[in-house]
Amino acid sequence: MTNIEIDALVVGAGFGGIHATYRLSRTGLNVQCIDKAGDVGGTWYWSRFPGAASDVESYLYRYSWDKEDLRSYPWTHHYLTQPEILAYLRHVVDRHDLRRYMRFNIEMTAATWNDDAGRWHITGANGQTWTARYLVNALGVVDKVHWPAIPGLSSFAGDLIHTARWGDVDLAGKKVGVIGNGSTGIQLMQAIAPIVGKLTSFQRNPQYTVPSGQGPIPEGYREQINANYDQIFEGVWSSRLGFGFPESHRQTMEASPEERRRAFQEVWDKGNGFRFMFGAFGDLTYNREANQEACKFIHGKIDEIVQDPHKAAILKPTEPYARRPPCDAGYYHIFNRDNVDLVSLKSNPIQEVIPEGVRLADGTVHELDVLVCATGFDAVEGGYLDLHFTGRNGRSIQEHWKDGPTAWGGITCAGFPNMFILGGPLSAFANFPTSIEASTDLIMAYIAHVEGQASAESSTHPPIMDVTEDAEQSWFEVCRQLTEGSLFKEAPSWIFRRNIPGRETRVLFYFGGLKSYCDWAKEQIAGGFPAFIPTTQVE
Repeated sequence: MTNIEIDALVVGAGFGGIHATYRLSRTGLNVQCIDKAGDVGGTWYWSRFPGAASDVESYLYRYSWDKEDLRSYPWTHHYLTQPEILAYLRHVVDRHDLRRYMRFNIEMTAATWNDDAGRWHITGANGQTWTARYLVNALGVVDKVHWPAIPGLSSFAGDLIHTARWGDVDLAGKKVGVIGNGSTGIQLMQAIAPIVGKLTSFQRNPQYTVPSGQGPIPEGYREQINANYDQIFEGVWSSRLGFGFPESHRQTMEASPEERRRAFQEVWDKGNGFRFMFGAFGDLTYNREANQEACKFIHGKIDEIVQDPHKAAILKPTEPYARRPPCDAGYYHIFNRDNVDLVSLKSNPIQEVIPEGVRLADGTVHELDVLVCATGFDAVEGGYLDLHFTGRNGRSIQEHWKDGPTAWGGITCAGFPNMFILGGPLSAFANFPTSIEASTDLIMAYIAHVEGQASAESSTHPPIMDVTEDAEQSWFEVCRQLTEGSLFKEAPSWIFRRNIPGRETRVLFYFGGLKSYCDWAKEQIAGGFPAFIPTTQVE
């Protein structure tokens, strides 16, 4: 195949890749976008399991920059389902004529920096190659599927499926087992419980989950949102999380027991996991006593909802309320159904998977027609470590991240000039579309800075800028210090890499808030990117 020479290559066509392609194409740069999938969507292309949906309100789970589309594109419920999100992303791509930049069913396998040419040389699995000045990786936070290490898993004679790679499987009347009960497992099980013959939840870690508030929007709701979008996004960009609700600064233990109960009940009734964690009080993630009050409230709700005391006891977590907070549309209620069983893997682990189903440590065999692994992802870093990124002096991304993943501002790594990551390590922990927009703004400002230098000096020998190792390490220290005292580090969650056996607990996000991140980024831009060293390459 003929090598394709371009200014910028975007890898990935989900929320991040679509936005990057839009922004880059509007600068006049020659840009292409590739994706291993058959169409746009990213995570939402692959994760097609029943019940898949966003946990961000519909009016905010979208791009902020097309005001006309914000007000006109249809949505009818408080939360978008997977098919609706996929349809929205396809609509954006078609509306802004982005497909002409995109190529699908092409997986990048390697990218190598050439210092002499000042270019990235990128190779696809199909043999296609590209040469680009800028490489923008938008592989996604949740790209690499994590399968559980269970003896005999591949021997299962029925349908074995992962929620992140859902296939064409008929569940009606079947005996279905689900391993995993995080956000994905919760959404899946509440969706399929009414249609399967029998559902067995193999619960690894019980979850604190609260109602989502999903349902049709009331009359006049959309009109009110449309009339206030400017103020809504002003609030989003000045918030920590970008979820659209008022974030509380009130201290839990300053309230009386009755005031605490009322505050928790109010956010429970309104719905949304993030609202419950950050909307009633402002100290649940670092004040242990406050966190215990939230735990007690949710434990009480489990007792109210689940009729079987044995099941209720299994469903109650004993760890702090300190994971990415899931929400649901009736998860605890499904355990009142006669066709839903619950197995605690903490007290009775899976010994092995056999052709007929799952054998537990006590010898019990659960016969199954379908076994679903809702076991999540090797998040943030996994998709990158499977590829061959080679920067300056032959240094690989695996070597650069040997102690754990880092990226200055969540967007770039020392020794990998003009290479960017969207949704990368140490990016802002917030509503994903807004976090992506914030990171892209920083990337585009960097590119404008470099292009401006190129015009001022020489278009034949454009300067290259590379972030310093000290600056990258300093950003990591900022992110690490923000988590001192955080209860999140105690939960075996992907947020701190603890869902992958053998991984060291390490911060993966910037927890200072969306506004703080944007303010910091503006300082970097105004200062002419002081963390970077310009170098002029020689032909």
